[in-house]
Amino acid sequence: MFVDEASVKLRAGDGGNGAATFRREKFIPKGGPDGGDGGKGGDVILECDENTSDLKAYMFKPHWQAKNGGRGMSRQKSGHGGADCVMLVPPGTVAYDLEGRLCAELLTHGQKHVLLAGGRGGKGNVHFKSSINRAPRQFTEGAKGEVGEFKLVLKSIADLGLVGYPNAGKSTLTGAITSASPRTGAYPFTTLRPSIGVIDYPDTYEKLTLADIPGLIEGAHENKGLGHRFLRHIERCRVLIYIVDMAGTDGRDPGDDFASLKNELELYSPLLTEKTSIVLANKMDEDAAAENLKAFRKRFRKQEVVPASCLTGEGLPLLKKRLYELVRGV
Repeated sequence: MFVDEASVKLRAGDGGNGAATFRREKFIPKGGPDGGDGGKGGDVILECDENTSDLKAYMFKPHWQAKNGGRGMSRQKSGHGGADCVMLVPPGTVAYDLEGRLCAELLTHGQKHVLLAGGRGGKGNVHFKSSINRAPRQFTEGAKGEVGEFKLVLKSIADLGLVGYPNAGKSTLTGAITSASPRTGAYPFTTLRPSIGVIDYPDTYEKLTLADIPGLIEGAHENKGLGHRFLRHIERCRVLIYIVDMAGTDGRDPGDDFASLKNELELYSPLLTEKTSIVLANKMDEDAAAENLKAFRKRFRKQEVVPASCLTGEGLPLLKKRLYELVRGV
């Protein structure tokens, strides 16, 4: 199960209390105060980890807490610092507070962000010694650690984003050109959650990542259908692949489908339609596809189109070549 959203309740560690102790050694009367400081509470830290694929760990365990700092000790010994709570998240994770404000965004492996700070340790009585207060019994308590509730959202980072209507052939294409094995079927909404595939280029020893999101329907930007909450997974893609059923299955018009897809993306975020894009004219093995392709190219003269059949594999080598060129800028 792929989990791309999780709500968590977090608590940083409290600082330890300072100590109010006095030096007591033989032959040293009135040794004076020697209480140490309390240790700092642990922080709650988000760490980007490329080996973490989703946010599943936080859906099943929403409560996370760092350790408290230790209290001060005699002989001016400070308490131990509380252990940090390090939460590993996949690249592309964004953290929002309850009011929807952006708190953190982690994109690269190893990147860290302190989401909640631990409380500082209290002061021991050694700090309160003065000429008029030779035996202070004062100390301060450790500060409380920060507490908060956050929503973690994963926006996949991929080179390529694949969008299309249900049954256009997205899962078949993903399985044909990548190492992924998505579920395919002759019915709508076969894909229920985003998947990431890898396209290998043996000649150059390079790889491209492809994000396949569930099929969109009209009104997806308004939370309709299965694809509404997954549009964010293509926000960071460098190139978009619009897959269009050129056979016009069930009486659909390929040109209208493409125009509607573009409109949905623009309503969700105008930046999406500004991305470099290519249209995969799928199902070219069917009879009506050739005539529909002519009409499509006449209607969208400036749009690059690659005819192909995900079922037979025709045209897919050219598609892979063009995708590499578009992403690498060659």
